[in-house]
Parts: sequence; structure tokens; C-alpha cells
Amino acid sequence: MQLNRFLARAGVASRRRCADLISAGAVRVNGAPASGPGDRIDPVRDRVELEGRGRVALPEGFEYVLLHKRRDTLVTSRDERGRTTVYEGLELRPGTVAVGRLDRDTTGALLLTDDGDLAYRLTHPRYGIEKRYVAVLRGSPDDGALRRLRQGLVLEDGPTAPAGARLLGHTGEGRGRIELVLTEGRKHQVKRMCMAVGHKVTSLRRQSFAGLALGDLRAGQWRRLRPAEAARLRRLVGLGPER
Repeated sequence: MQLNRFLARAGVASRRRCADLISAGAVRVNGAPASGPGDRIDPVRDRVELEGRGRVALPEGFEYVLLHKRRDTLVTSRDERGRTTVYEGLELRPGTVAVGRLDRDTTGALLLTDDGDLAYRLTHPRYGIEKRYVAVLRGSPDDGALRRLRQGLVLEDGPTAPAGARLLGHTGEGRGRIELVLTEGRKHQVKRMCMAVGHKVTSLRRQSFAGLALGDLRAGQWRRLRPAEAARLRRLVGLGPER
């Protein structure tokens, strides 16, 4: 494990701050000053010490949090313009970060964790992790538009994979509601796919991510995953139990 990642997971500080501590000579590995944040260590065998704190150890297990992201919040740790981020009000370890991103105006299921291996696989296209969205559109898509979404479209960054697509109904004022199930995570993908079939997205919510549904969580609320839920996620991407 990289040293700065180890320190962040141990709750010392963010990875960036941990890198600063290492550069300042405040971290020792097996009695010797660490040479850089990218140093590789064995969390079990190596002794890591922080000036003023003593030996640093990892927590017993990883942290897994499901958040119902509110509208007009950013998926970033800090914003130079002072806009609200998803991390405000959350009680998280310094190394716990969002898995992927949602646009500022998109609401719904967002997973946060310090399990780096899991986060990498959940966002890699190879694993085909399902993301289920409900979109409100300007206008109502016909059967042809839904068929094109299901078959896959050619966007400016290449063809999309086939998607699940069905019409859920209408909200009035000529707006249709559809469900889209994607196994990719490109930037603005739902919005671009819908625009490609002639319909602008006016509202978008991610109903579930990797099988984790919002359930009773209201916008802005969050909960920690149950051990069985975390274990299922790791099995889903070919990882064994936590060690």
C-alpha cells in the first residue's frame, strides 16, 4: 500500500495533507524517515510512526457509506467558489471518498468508501456495474427513441453500450419519465444519450448504484452499509472478504 494512502486510511489526514507530513519529515517507517508519499509499505509488517502521535495503525475494517445526494451539491472535497459539497455534514474518515461522480444538479445514490480496490473496480467499465437512473425529459420519447437507447448510440466520445430503457409515465406539461440502466459511467452520459434521441433532461436521479437502492433515505441523508452489503459489493467485482 502507498504510504500516503495508508496514513489517510488510518485517519491521520487527507492524502494531500499526509503527503505534506511525509515531505516535512514527520513520518518514519521502521525507524527511518520516509522518502516520499509513494513509498510502498506492508501495513501488517512495517512499523509506521508519526511525530507527536507514535505508531499509526489501520482501523479494523473499511468504511462504506451510502448517501442520497442532494441537488446543487458538488462531489468534491472542497470548492474554491465556496459551493456546497457532498462531504459537508458527513462524519467520515479522511481517506473516505466518493466512488465516481454525479453532476451538481443530479440527485440520488452515491457510495463513499476508503476501500480503494473496491472503488477502482466499481468504476472500471470492465466490471459492468449497473447504475439505475430516473430522468424527466422535455417531451415524451416514442418507441423508436427507446429502442435506440437500448441498442446503444454513437456519441462524440464513441458508441455507448446497450442500456435498459423504459417509459415510466408522464409528469404533465409534455414531460416524460424514463428509467435508464447503464453499465458505463461517462461524463454527462444520461443527459447526452437522451439529447441524442431528441429529449433534454430536466431532472435526473440515480435510483441505485451496484444494487444499492436509496430505500427510505431522503435527500441529504446517509447511512453506513451493513456488513452483508459490503461483502456483496466485494464479491460483485471479484474481491474476497476484507482482511
